[in-house]
Amino acid sequence: MLQLAVLATALLLTACNGDDRASNNPPHPPEAAATSPSGPSRVDSHHRFPIAVGDTTVQMRLAILPHEQRRGLMHIRSMPEDEGMLFVYESGRQVSFWMRNTYIPLDIGFFDEDGVLQEIYPMYPHVEDPVRSSAANIRYCLEVNQGWFARHGVGIGARIDLDALASAIAARGFAPRRYVGAGNGF
Repeated sequence: MLQLAVLATALLLTACNGDDRASNNPPHPPEAAATSPSGPSRVDSHHRFPIAVGDTTVQMRLAILPHEQRRGLMHIRSMPEDEGMLFVYESGRQVSFWMRNTYIPLDIGFFDEDGVLQEIYPMYPHVEDPVRSSAANIRYCLEVNQGWFARHGVGIGARIDLDALASAIAARGFAPRRYVGAGNGF
């Protein structure tokens, strides 16, 4: 019985030592947007930001970190009409998306480094054939409900509001200059 009491006391002291390396707290991004006495000020990846595309505002979740981009909209069963997920990259590239574990039909819009919509494609639930961009300078990818671009008259050449995007990136705790091109004043 004494051994059990000693073991329980040792476990309790170990749990209270203030070391949170084994906790479920995710690591902070390397560049916090702002700090306060209590630590970085930021919102998580589930927060939605109002960002205009052309003349229409979309409530966007930002997928910035690799694990957020891998998960995307997997396992989502429905999404309000004016919501979406914006995948944000540090530099332009050719991109490829698929619909593994995705239950809702989507459209994806590919935007270049200047925030100009270059391509739009439909994507269908559970189809794992990749949808690839033709362009090699895609920096932002917006997934919305299928037909959203057509219903809102948002077509090729429409621009994403890079000022609003930069503010959203900062609110997430990242440095906007890493994700919104220097040629855009950031």
